[in-house]
Amino acid sequence: MSQTSPAEADISAPPQHVNMSHKQILVVLSGLMLGMLLAALDQTIVSTALPRITSDLGGQQHLAWVVTAYLLTSTASTPLYGKISDLYGRKIVFQFAIVVFLIGSVLAGASQNMGELIGTRALQGIGAGGLMTLAMAIVGDVISPRERGRYQGYFGGVFALASVAGPLLGGFFTESLSWRWVFYINVPVGIIALVVTSVVLDIPFHRRDHKVDYTGAGLLVAATSALLLALSLGGKAHNSGFAWGSVQIIGLFVISVALFVGFVAWEIRAPEPILPMRLFRNKVFTLANVIGFILGFTMFGAIVYLPLYLQDVRGASPTMSGLQLLPLMGGVLTSSIGSGRLITKMGRYKMFPIIGLILTSLGFGLMSLIKADTSFLALAGAMIVIGLGMGCIMQVLVLAIQNALPYKDLGVGTSSNTFFRSMGSSIGVAVFGALVTNQLTSYVAGQPLAAADRATLGKALTAGQGGGSSGGLQLPHALQTIFDNAYVHAINNTFLWSVPLLLVGLVLAFWMPEKRLSRTSGLGRTAPTPASSPDVAPDLTPVLE
Repeated sequence: MSQTSPAEADISAPPQHVNMSHKQILVVLSGLMLGMLLAALDQTIVSTALPRITSDLGGQQHLAWVVTAYLLTSTASTPLYGKISDLYGRKIVFQFAIVVFLIGSVLAGASQNMGELIGTRALQGIGAGGLMTLAMAIVGDVISPRERGRYQGYFGGVFALASVAGPLLGGFFTESLSWRWVFYINVPVGIIALVVTSVVLDIPFHRRDHKVDYTGAGLLVAATSALLLALSLGGKAHNSGFAWGSVQIIGLFVISVALFVGFVAWEIRAPEPILPMRLFRNKVFTLANVIGFILGFTMFGAIVYLPLYLQDVRGASPTMSGLQLLPLMGGVLTSSIGSGRLITKMGRYKMFPIIGLILTSLGFGLMSLIKADTSFLALAGAMIVIGLGMGCIMQVLVLAIQNALPYKDLGVGTSSNTFFRSMGSSIGVAVFGALVTNQLTSYVAGQPLAAADRATLGKALTAGQGGGSSGGLQLPHALQTIFDNAYVHAINNTFLWSVPLLLVGLVLAFWMPEKRLSRTSGLGRTAPTPASSPDVAPDLTPVLE
């Protein structure tokens, strides 16, 4: 094979002999799905254990950071994985991410206070940042966009399995063993994932002489951290935080804006930017990522409080609250499989994010109407609608981006979608966490209560443990009613405020161009990218009208 210069290597085609049979693809996917299961399981298995964790380690005010720390580091590390996998190969970097995730899991399970738990969750996030994005990048390597729909259901199945098994396992471990096992359970799954990927994940590797943009990554981490700190600590002048108008919070916002501006300025002139600004000239890339940001913001920001509603207000045990989330997961699995098969059959994808955003907006609107005594049938109906919507959106956005970019941008393009969705999730958790806290405080402040009753109720709300929750404080009936109504009021607002954001995403989905799905996998693209059209894959046909 002839030598190529670094510049040529950057755009030249990867090795040939990459056509795989259906059976071979399934073998490769088995390794990828185990890795994805780790990250997906960790997002759901922790949710049902959060009330017990905050009860044992203290600090309802730190609840959002147990989730935010994980999302922050996974968000910040995601863009790095795309570039590094081009340098060292996707397989070895994927396995590195698994190892980091497992180390973080073991340390999280051994945490003795909330500070340690938040720190080790951050380490978990560094590993998780590579699990999702590299799995999807490898899928782009070996499966053409047109055929990817038929396999989309498998990945939908992973998320559905994680969504169902996560809350169930989280509830079981919390009640029968210890909440620490929600982290320790990752170890055997991770070891199996390492073994399987070592044996079956054998794809061609074409080394690209990239330089990793550490300066850009540092600016991005610092900017994101400053923003999330401001959102998490703001509005808590009497609760381990600062007032919104304080010098500390305003200063963090100013620093965040300055760092984001510095990041963009650096990326424009960096020789190997971690997030190339030129990609934003591609309309599909830009709009799909903005929609992904909105989806992440609303989904993780609001749904993280659903298990709290089921446990603290409806009195469900951690295990039962996991079972009660089944309608949501069933909707995701059904629409993910169905939309994937229809995309492969029709070769069209634009309609599915549109349908998904309509359904999700409707479901969130219904969820904003729930009360303390809402029937489970009505609650399940709203969850099914949300799940059907989610299943039509998430994987399709990744497909659209991978289909619209040349092979040399496959890694960074895939990681960008994960990045923007995770960024939305991180900010959403912080924003809705502040919203819930402020709504709880304002609701209780408006109630005519004696000083002793107000103190008792404040203790229950701070601990996140009312009389309806397993192991919670036994409140008098009158205070329990106020507790329930306060939580319902706060959670309703998280869903209500999500609806207009989702409608903005719907408008953007209508504007997003639709490119005919390529029948060539990433590794199968043999033609160099034309210099005159750096943002358009060479094998794409014009936009469909």
